[in-house]
Amino acid sequence: MHTPLPPVIADWFARKNWSPRAHQLDVLSSWQEGASALLIAPTGAGKTLAGFLPTLVDLAANPVEGLHTLYISPLKALAVDVQRNLTNPIAEMGLAISAETRTGDTPASRRARQRSKPPHILLTTPEQLCLLISHPHAHLFFGSLRRIVLDELHALVTSKRGELLSLCLARIAALAPDLAITALSATVARPDLLRDWIVRPLPRRETRLLHASGGAPPQLEILRTMEHLPWAGHSSVYAHRELYAIIRAHRTTLLFVNTRSQAELLFQGLWAINDEALPIALHHGSLSVEQRRKVESAMVEGRLKAVVCTSTLDLGIDWGDVDLVVQVGAPKGSSRMLQRIGRANHRLDEPSKAILVPSNRFEVLECEAALEAVAEGHQDSEDPVAGGYDVLAQHILGMGCAEPFLADDLFDEVRRAWPYRDLPREKFDRVLDFVATGGYALRAYERYARLRRNPDGRWRVANAQVAQQYRLNIGTIVEEPMVRVRLVRGRGFKKGRTTGPIGMGGRVLGEMEEYFFGTLLPGDTFMFGGEIVAFETMRDNEAFVSRAQATNPKIPSYMGGKFPLSTYLAERVRRIMDSPEDWSKLPDQVSDWLRLQRDVSLLPAHDSLLVETFPRGDNNFLVCYPFEGRLAHQTLGMLLTRRLERERARPLGFVASEYALAIWGLGDLSALIRTGRLSLDDLFSEDMLGDDLEAWLDESALMKRTFRNCAIIAGLIERRHPGKEKSGRQITMSSDLIYDVLYAHEPDHILIQATRRDAARGLLDIERLGQMLARIRAHIVHKPLPRISPLAVPVLLDIGKEPIFGEGRESAMAEAADELLREAMGRD
Repeated sequence: MHTPLPPVIADWFARKNWSPRAHQLDVLSSWQEGASALLIAPTGAGKTLAGFLPTLVDLAANPVEGLHTLYISPLKALAVDVQRNLTNPIAEMGLAISAETRTGDTPASRRARQRSKPPHILLTTPEQLCLLISHPHAHLFFGSLRRIVLDELHALVTSKRGELLSLCLARIAALAPDLAITALSATVARPDLLRDWIVRPLPRRETRLLHASGGAPPQLEILRTMEHLPWAGHSSVYAHRELYAIIRAHRTTLLFVNTRSQAELLFQGLWAINDEALPIALHHGSLSVEQRRKVESAMVEGRLKAVVCTSTLDLGIDWGDVDLVVQVGAPKGSSRMLQRIGRANHRLDEPSKAILVPSNRFEVLECEAALEAVAEGHQDSEDPVAGGYDVLAQHILGMGCAEPFLADDLFDEVRRAWPYRDLPREKFDRVLDFVATGGYALRAYERYARLRRNPDGRWRVANAQVAQQYRLNIGTIVEEPMVRVRLVRGRGFKKGRTTGPIGMGGRVLGEMEEYFFGTLLPGDTFMFGGEIVAFETMRDNEAFVSRAQATNPKIPSYMGGKFPLSTYLAERVRRIMDSPEDWSKLPDQVSDWLRLQRDVSLLPAHDSLLVETFPRGDNNFLVCYPFEGRLAHQTLGMLLTRRLERERARPLGFVASEYALAIWGLGDLSALIRTGRLSLDDLFSEDMLGDDLEAWLDESALMKRTFRNCAIIAGLIERRHPGKEKSGRQITMSSDLIYDVLYAHEPDHILIQATRRDAARGLLDIERLGQMLARIRAHIVHKPLPRISPLAVPVLLDIGKEPIFGEGRESAMAEAADELLREAMGRD
C-alpha cells in the first residue's frame, strides 16, 4: 500500500490529468521506509520523476536549508536537461525548492557560491563531485545530504569514471551515513551486479530492486535502399538523399552516428542537398558549449527538423517532439540501440520508431542481428569493472587535499567502493606510497612528493600548489591533446600562402585534437561544426581558422569515439551467415554476395573459424573471419605476424576490420599449410597470449601511449597549470621519459601494472581474444583458393587506402571493389 502524496503534489498531478505510475510510487515507498533502490525502467517510463519524487515529497512536508539531494549524471547535457524539466514542476507546485546544475560549464562564481550556500537539489557530474569532496569543508557541505540519485547508472559503471564515482560515494557515505541511494537505469543486462554496486557504500541499508512494466515495443526497420550498397567504409553517402526524404516526412528526426567525423560528413552531405533549407543541426562533443546549448534549446522549442548527433545525446534527455530515430552505421550493441531508439516519442505507452542505415554490406548483417536482438528485448550492456590503481591514486590525493587521513581508515573506506571491494592492503599501500613519493624509482625527485606524513601518522597534502594542481587536473576522461578552434576574419590565399594580417579574438567554434593540425598547411580546408573553414595558423593552444569555400575539404579523423562490436551481436552475425534459410530477410545485394561466397569458397560457420589463403599479385594472403571486433582483430594480427615471422612465412603486414583480418606476405601460405610446415591449430593456439603478447608489448609504442593516460589520471603528469596548458607534445615527451625510467628501474611500478591492465582490457581486448581462441580450438577450417574470395573483398579494400575525401573516395572504393569482385569470380 502506497502512502498518499501530499496535497500540493497530488493536486499538480490532477491538474495535469496524470496519475503517478506504480514504479514511481515504489521508489517513494522505498525512501519512506529507509531503503535504497535500483529502478530498471524502459525509456519514457518517467524515471527522472521517480528519482525526484521522494525529494519533492520530503521537502514539501519538511522544508530545510542545505543540500538535500545530489543528482549525478554521466553527461553535462543530461544534467542541464533534467534541471530544466525539474524547475517547471517545482514552480507549478509553488514549492520553495532550489535546484541548480554544477558542471564544468558552470561559472566559477556560481560554483564558489554553491559551496557556501548549496541549493536543495544539486545536479552534477562525477568530476564535479570529486572536486566537492576534496575541499576541507566537505563534511559541512554534505552533512545535510539525505539522497543521491544516480541517473543512467549503466553508463557510469563500465568505465574509470564509474571507478572514481564509486570512491566518491564511499567517502560521501562516511560523511552522511543516513543517506539513501536511488539508481536509475533503462538498459541493463545484470541488475544484480548494479544493485551490489550501490549496496557496497551503505552495507547496512536495504537496497530494493524495482522494475517498471514494459512499454510499447519499438518499431524498428532497416533502410531498404535501391542504391548500390558499399563494400566497405563508414560514410553512408549512398543514403543521403533517402535520409533527406525521411527527414522531410517526419516532425523531428535524430540521426545518430558512432563518431564525430561521421557526424561532420553526414551533416555536410545533408546540407549539400538541402534544397528546401530545412532546419538541420549538428551536435557533438567537440563543438563549443554555446553551440550545443543553442541546438538543445532549439530542439526543446521544436524549431528543428533534424539533428545529426553522436553519443552526446544517447542518454535520457527529453527532446520533446522527436518522432523518429535514425542510426547511421551499425549500432554495435543491442543495449545501445535500445537506448537510442528511446529518444523517439520518449513516452511509455507509444512505440518508439527507428530506422537502421548500414554503411556497408557487413553492417547489413550486423543491423539484422540488432533488429532480432531488439525484438527479443535482449540486453548486452557491459558489466561493472574492477578498480584501477591510477584512479585510486587520484582519489587518495584528493582525500589528502580534503583533510589529513589515517591509512587504515582510508583503506577501509576505499574497500566500501564496489570496484575496490577486493583490493589487497599491499596494493593500497603501494598506491599510497606512489602518491606520497612517486615510488622507488622517482623517490629522489621532490616534485613527486605530493603527500606528507604528520607526527600523528596522518597523511596530508604536501602544499597548496599540489592541491591546486589536483583540482585543475581532476577526472578520468583523457582525450587526445585538444586545441581551441577560433574563427577570425578571413584572409586571402595565394599559392598556399596567406596574404593579409590575422585578426586576434574571434568566436570559439569548439575544440579538436591537436594531432590533426599537424597534418595541415595554411590554406588547407576542413569541415568543423557543419561548415567549411580554412586553417590559418597556430598560436599557443589555439588554431585560428577562417570561413572558406572548397569542393573537397578534409574530414577530421577524431581519435576515439568508436564502439566495439558487442560479443552478443557478433554471435548473431555468425549465425545469420551460417543460416541460408534466413537470407530472405536480407537485401538481394547481400544475399547474392553470400551465395557467391558459398559457391566460390565456404561460409564461416557460427562455431568455427574460416581461414582462406590465396595468392594475389606478388603476395600471398591469409584472411580469417572471427567477427570479434576491430580491437581484438588488431591484436590477433600483431601476434599472428610475429608467429608467421618465426615460421619463415615472411609476412609484410595486416589489416583488421570489425569482421575480418587479412595478413599478407611473400611466403606461399597455402603450400606451407598443405605440407604441414605451418599448423593453423598451433598458429591460433591460446598460448600466443603468453610470451608472444609480453614480447610484443615490450617492443610496442602502445605501452607508452597507454602509460601516458594512466600517468595523467594518477596525477604524475599534469595537463593543466594555472593560466596555461601543456601541449600534447610536451605531455608525450614527459610521459615517455618517465616510462623509460620506470621500466628500466622499477618494472613492477604500480603505474606500469595499471598500464598493462588498461592495455589488456581496452586497447587490445585480450579477454575477448582469449575467449575467441578457446572457442575455435580444433574448429579451424582452412580453404585454399586460387584467388580472392567474395567475402574477402571488403577487408582487402582497406589495404593501402589513400586519404581521399568526399565523393572521390566513394567512387574510388566502388571501382576497386568491382575490380576485386571480378577477380573473385574468375573474370578478367
